[in-house]
Amino acid sequence: MKKFLLAGVALSALLGGSAGAADLARPAPVYAPRPVIVPLFTWTGCYVGGNAGGIWARNDWNDTVFGDFGNNTASGGLGGLQGGCNYQVGAWVFGIQGDYDWTSINSTSANPALTALANAAFLPGGFAFTDQTQLKSLGSVTGRVGYSWDRFLAYVKAGGAWLQTSYTLQNAGVAIATASSTQSGWTVGVGGEYAFLNWLTGFVEYDYYGFNNSNSGALVCGAVACGVALTGTGIKENVNVVKAGLNFKFGPGSF
Repeated sequence: MKKFLLAGVALSALLGGSAGAADLARPAPVYAPRPVIVPLFTWTGCYVGGNAGGIWARNDWNDTVFGDFGNNTASGGLGGLQGGCNYQVGAWVFGIQGDYDWTSINSTSANPALTALANAAFLPGGFAFTDQTQLKSLGSVTGRVGYSWDRFLAYVKAGGAWLQTSYTLQNAGVAIATASSTQSGWTVGVGGEYAFLNWLTGFVEYDYYGFNNSNSGALVCGAVACGVALTGTGIKENVNVVKAGLNFKFGPGSF
């Protein structure tokens, strides 16, 4: 009887040991962590920001009666604000933007036509007319269409523009007639924008502005000063702008 009991115990120990060895030989299960899903950046949302850059302008003076009054060019800096909203569909981004920039650049050129006319009609050598143009501010409202590669956006823009300008007609450096006007025109541009953070983007762009011939209206040279009334004097302006800026974005995924 004892022999059977000892045999049973030995068999049980042998089986238990084999099972334990098998358990030890079996590798422990590996639990892989869940993959982290990184959301893609979206350009959908609105933004406000500031910009600064350079401006180059060509001003062509003319008169409906006396013809070409000459032209001048000016360059300088500008700075201002912009704001708008975007909506992204796939990789395409559609938006609208308004911007306003301040500048203060002056340009002066000789007015040979008026100088020759006044010298011939009145005192020879007594007149030396010049045209001075000062650009004060520049604004636009544009539509934008762009294509995005995640955080980088390349875009084109087009729309309406407005330019505030003052004009001065001078004789031998003395102002004899001044006027101010706000001209309306158009603009087209191209640029690139990158999202440094979900709520902060930076951009660089080039814009071209065209302003058709605008009659200055109040620019009149009286009879005592030069003997003619320049009621038909107008100025046509073409403006180039290169600027960079930052935008603070509000919308899905910004914060």
